[in-house]
Formats: sequence, C-alpha cells, structure tokens
Amino acid sequence: MISLDNRVAIHQDAVFRELDGEAVILQLEAGMYFGLDPVGTRLWQLIEAHGQLRPVLEAALQEFDVPPDVLEQDLIELVSRLSEKELVVVQ
Repeated sequence: MISLDNRVAIHQDAVFRELDGEAVILQLEAGMYFGLDPVGTRLWQLIEAHGQLRPVLEAALQEFDVPPDVLEQDLIELVSRLSEKELVVVQ
C-alpha cells in the first residue's frame, strides 16, 4: 500500500509534456498516454522535484486550498494510478 513515507521516481520510459496547464504523459514502452488536469500536473511536477511523498504533500498544501486529508488521499490515488500505468516507480 502506498503511503506518504514512499519514495516515487518517474519511470525511465515516461515522457511528460505540459500544454496550457494540463499535461500528457507518454509511456514509451507501452505506447500509452495518460492525461493530467492542472492539479495532477502540479502534483507530477512536485513528485519529480521531491521524490518522497510527504514533502510533495507539504508543498502542495502551500499551493492548494484543500483539507490535508483530502489532498493526501488524492495524492496517493494519483500515485497509485500512475504506478499501475508504469509511469512512476514506487519504492
């Protein structure tokens, strides 16, 4: 189960492109893409910058007006979906 204590790395075959605040991530090996809304795009950028989920959550709480428990749940759900699509590697 994914928690805030996990480290997350961007998969080596994932290519990220931002377009007008939203993003598309292409998984080169699978030839599949995944779209992110503006919040998901910012969380992706924070994951890339911090690696560990607790600092990602702390940084995101400074940017978004949302209860901490809601943002934590959304972050873990996003990382879970990205992991299933082999866009990130959870350590």
